[in-house]
Amino acid sequence: MAVVPPSIEELRAIADRYGFRFDDADLKSFSGLVQGNLAAHEAVERLWSAPLPPERRYEWPQENPLGAWYVRTSIAPTGEGPLSGREVVIKDNIAVAGVPMANGSRAVEGFVPSRDAAVVSRVLAAGGTVVGKSVCEDLCYSGSSFTSCCGPVLNPWDRTRHAGGSSSGNAALLAAGETQLAIGGDQGGSVRMPAAFCGIVGHKPTHGLVPYTGAFPIETTIDHLGPMTRTVRDAALLLSVLAGDDGYDSRQYRTPEPQDYLSATEQDIRGLRVGVLTEGFGLPMSEPGVDDAVRAAIDQLAAAGAVVAEVSVPWHRDGLDVWTVIGTDGTARQMIDGHGYGMNVAGRYDPELMVHFARGMREHANEMSDTLKTMILTGAFAAQRYDMRHYAMARELAWDLRAAYDAALAEHDVLVLPTVPYVARPLPGPDATREQRMDNALSMVGNTAPFDASGHPAISVPAGLVNGLPTGLMIVGRRFDDATCLRAAAAYERQVGGFPSPA
Repeated sequence: MAVVPPSIEELRAIADRYGFRFDDADLKSFSGLVQGNLAAHEAVERLWSAPLPPERRYEWPQENPLGAWYVRTSIAPTGEGPLSGREVVIKDNIAVAGVPMANGSRAVEGFVPSRDAAVVSRVLAAGGTVVGKSVCEDLCYSGSSFTSCCGPVLNPWDRTRHAGGSSSGNAALLAAGETQLAIGGDQGGSVRMPAAFCGIVGHKPTHGLVPYTGAFPIETTIDHLGPMTRTVRDAALLLSVLAGDDGYDSRQYRTPEPQDYLSATEQDIRGLRVGVLTEGFGLPMSEPGVDDAVRAAIDQLAAAGAVVAEVSVPWHRDGLDVWTVIGTDGTARQMIDGHGYGMNVAGRYDPELMVHFARGMREHANEMSDTLKTMILTGAFAAQRYDMRHYAMARELAWDLRAAYDAALAEHDVLVLPTVPYVARPLPGPDATREQRMDNALSMVGNTAPFDASGHPAISVPAGLVNGLPTGLMIVGRRFDDATCLRAAAAYERQVGGFPSPA
């Protein structure tokens, strides 16, 4: 594609945007200088050769009662290893080469990646078979399951209710028994919230432990990928395959060697110091039954030998505000203005996806969910009026948030609290107001989102049923000590005799 130099009027508009005071002679002069620089852009166009997607067979699901499958595949392993004989589902914000991708959005729909994401390559090399991609929410910006361009994902426990989000399809398929292993993404709780609402296991690793390369970015400082499974041991197994530096992802700049996650699940928890995070209970939207179920689950940890004590981290209640500024201002700047990838980061880019998404945004912007529109309006306003001041503040405050959790984790091996404050709500009907849809989509993130901003590992496991619906116990550990989270979760699973499934 030839690089067309700007017209004088285009150049004038750009100059006005930056406050340059040019007369016609200035514009003519700068036009020649800009055109000279654009010769390099022409050269890059000539040098770049877009890789072609491999030919892989896929089919659109014929039977999809939960609305959870996006596309079905049968991609054979490239090697043998711990996942040999196992089937894995991939959230549709993660690239699978040669297979269509939508990321829940009309703006991405129709794109076919040319390279596998790092986590997909690792699954195939470890003997896993990729059996499909699951529906996710519109650009992954919802904790409920009704914003995807593919339609709502239904909760297997009650098909009138949402499945959580944004890894909604994964959770529904796992709970329904249609798969055992899945990979999800988590920027505000999107692995853990659907896990809690659907009664499965979801682990958000320490930020940077699992490479994000090849997944659609939202905001680099809060992007996570992690395992979603039906048992804790399977979560540990999948994490052992996914974890480790891939050499491309800037999120991994201080990532240590992975731990032995499988061995951790076999250890008991006698003497393990468990801190019950006071501020995680009694949120404004908390259902008493959920808090009670989680406290009963914590009693099971004590029965297994853990030493349980209350701990207060006042910063936890402020963490949601810190995350919200990062998740609006940062996301608007990177994912929307930066066409997903943004700039100024040394890593793998996908020029074809960036162009496809940018064009899709122009053509389908009005079809975006209300959650996305609100985020864009908020982030764009804050950037324009306040020059990204609040984003910079929030990123600085994230260090204080991390330090507050670190201080609590110096006295306790793990922290525990409810994953979500209530059980899955009914899906919003056609007459729901915008405000009701927003509440349904985002009001559950208070306990999960702060740990995306701080980067600590956190796993959600089923904490029992409340009025016949699942909820979650969240176990949080020290950064890069994911093994202790899994150790506590596995001991809890043994203590309660396994997790229930929907009828």
